Order: sequence, then structure tokens, then C-alpha cells
Amino acid sequence: MFRRGEAVPFAFVAEADRFRSNVTQPPRERLSVSDLAGRTLVGLTIVCGLVGSLLFGLPALDSGQAPGHSQQSEASERR
Repeated sequence: MFRRGEAVPFAFVAEADRFRSNVTQPPRERLSVSDLAGRTLVGLTIVCGLVGSLLFGLPALDSGQAPGHSQQSEASERR
């Protein structure tokens, strides 16, 4: 089988973990009041939609039986 002379084909890949840049990133821009209010309203709309769908969906998941009544088959009555 053919073997290469160097352990890593590209030496700069092996050295990339040790390299650190001296260039600092620019500071993040602060959100304006309208951007912050818009993100808040979108978040509240999503949360209210999930809560509303849960509240409207719970009655549909109900079994439809009164809590004190239980169903019995005719076979169990004749025993």
C-alpha cells in the first residue's frame, strides 16, 4: 500500500488549532427599542398561540364520560 512521507498531508491543518488571531471582533450593535418590542411581541404571540391551542384542544381530548359513571358490557351484567 502507498504511504506518504508526512503524517498529515497538509501541515497547516495540524497547526490550525494552535493559531490565534490578534484581530478583535467589532462590538455588537445594541437593539433599538422598536426591534426589542417587535421580538417581544412575536414571542408573546407564539406563547399565547400555544397556550390557546392547548386550552381549546383539551376538551377534544376528553373521553366524554361523566366521572362517576363507568361502562360495563352486557356479558359482565349476566354473570
